Amino acid sequence: MADGRTRDITSDEVSSPGVPRADVSRGTSAYADWTPIAEEAARAARVLHPDKHRMPRPQQRRVLTVANQKGGVGKTTSTVNVAAALAMHGVRVLVVDLDPQGNASTALDVEHRSGTPSVYELLLGEIPLSEAATQSSASENLWCVPATIDLAGAEIELVSMVAREQRLKQALSPAALDELGVDYVLIDCPPSLGLLTVNALVAAEEVLIPIQCEYYALEGLGQLLSNIDLVRSHLNRDLHVSTILLTMYDGRTKLADQVTNEVRKHFGDTVLRTVIPRSVKVSEAPGYSKTVLGYDPGSRGAMSYVDAAREIADAGARRGRNGRP
Repeated sequence: MADGRTRDITSDEVSSPGVPRADVSRGTSAYADWTPIAEEAARAARVLHPDKHRMPRPQQRRVLTVANQKGGVGKTTSTVNVAAALAMHGVRVLVVDLDPQGNASTALDVEHRSGTPSVYELLLGEIPLSEAATQSSASENLWCVPATIDLAGAEIELVSMVAREQRLKQALSPAALDELGVDYVLIDCPPSLGLLTVNALVAAEEVLIPIQCEYYALEGLGQLLSNIDLVRSHLNRDLHVSTILLTMYDGRTKLADQVTNEVRKHFGDTVLRTVIPRSVKVSEAPGYSKTVLGYDPGSRGAMSYVDAAREIADAGARRGRNGRP
């Protein structure tokens, strides 16, 4: 069984040609027909052969903002790898790179030199979404609105604009997203709670929070949740935290388990069952302008992100509008 339990062989199975003789010789005694090695092999197969393991499309388009004002917790890494996993398994995804550093654009191998049509022009209303979005080489189902260095000054320019918190929401209108035909929109935020992040929270219906399995990662979580409440109260009543993803898990430390247990205790089913482990391959992949799924699809990091994406996709298939049950 996939859950590691044992079972008895029935008389029908004993006579079945599909049961190996070595197992038949054990008669009806209980045996483990699913080992950790077999489980890892099955997970790797889902990564290496995505056409045979397609993920369900959501009932309604889902727009998720990936936010955490603390840097280095895996926001961009989680955004691009979850997006790539969904796209590789048949789901159409748009990534909006709202971080002036442009790391998501780099990982998705999308041009983001100054002068490239980007999220900066999109926010200012100079170009439509169809002109800003570029198809990623990672998958034919994956698009990215890149971030250029011009975005660094966008917060100052937005201050004097009418409906400054609504600029991204207006750009990501249902009609514009219908034109691309995407099922998921993932917005990668900068490590701050400034106007760019507020725009992302107003434009989305759901928030995905990556939390590093270390103590410092929990310190700023309260402030982030307070800001989400403020945005919900004044700007976006549909906003809610739908998903929490635990990242950089190191099973050798007690601290990682303590943080994991505390987060699960307080947030319950909002926390994905999948935990992303610390992985050198995940860190190396952006240096080759790739996601970890493109760089080393058989690695633990790649398989974990596929598992996380599948949980998100399964939830989207079950839920109605706004990602709510």
